[in-house]
Amino acid sequence: MAHPIAERNPFMLMLHPEVIIAAVEKSERLGQLNRHLCRPLDRPAPGGNQATSSLERDDEDDVPRE
Repeated sequence: MAHPIAERNPFMLMLHPEVIIAAVEKSERLGQLNRHLCRPLDRPAPGGNQATSSLERDDEDDVPRE
């Protein structure tokens, strides 16, 4: 049985992770990417409580009045 080409085998990472890690480390295209770490949930967004209060006000409108 012929071995599939590593570049086209989606299961290569599970079968031979060391081959994939080595290819990623020596890739020029990946090395040229701008790398930065994003942590959007570290601090609350400004005005985050205002969105909740507007939702509460919207729910009040849905209550049928007698």
